[in-house]
Amino acid sequence: MNLKGTVVALSLVAVFATENAQAETATLTNFRSMKGGGIEFTLSTTETQSRIYLNSSMIKKSSGQPGRDIPIGAGAGSSAHLKHLIGWAESGRSGYDAVQNGARVRPGKRPTQMTIGEIYQWISATPGQPHAIGRYQFIPSTLKSLVHELGLTRDTLFTDHVQDLLADILLEDAGYSGFMAGQISRHRFMENLARIWAGFPTSTGRSYYHGHAGNRAVITWNEFDTHMKKIFPRHSG
Repeated sequence: MNLKGTVVALSLVAVFATENAQAETATLTNFRSMKGGGIEFTLSTTETQSRIYLNSSMIKKSSGQPGRDIPIGAGAGSSAHLKHLIGWAESGRSGYDAVQNGARVRPGKRPTQMTIGEIYQWISATPGQPHAIGRYQFIPSTLKSLVHELGLTRDTLFTDHVQDLLADILLEDAGYSGFMAGQISRHRFMENLARIWAGFPTSTGRSYYHGHAGNRAVITWNEFDTHMKKIFPRHSG
């Protein structure tokens, strides 16, 4: 579950290039092989692009605030691989259509077929239950903040692409650019990721949100580190 708090409400101009339910039973398929710590999956080949932009129909009129420029450059493939790992830990085989198992009343449609407004309506109509949704298990407060930052409308479909764009903001909040620039260590970046996605452990071996709403880490710290070293071989701990 994503328990990231409020993010700064700025309009995102450029984002990472990107491309499932109990996470511990999941596997990823059709990707380049990765193996370590008792967990095995493979990672897809991704093309590096200099920038991608939101379709104009997805963007509200600018609020006049400067946009947050999120570079991708040579790290595009790595960021996509990292999101595969996050998706494995958070949503398992359900992927972009995941809804937290604790939700007694589930949406009437698959999340990827819902608009942002329909997701908000489902949340409002079903109080008192978990509402984490999508590949990255966005909780309501985080989802609303990210949607505001991207400038999405209530009519925007919650597609795979949109979910990846929202996750890119969280990666940047975790220090992705600083990590890629060598300004923070791999282990510091991992700790930051664990404070956003509860399926990842901190260096203590437990989820930062262990026991909260049933959260727990689905891999060990050593396993997490093994995968991160494979994804980011040039970045030290």
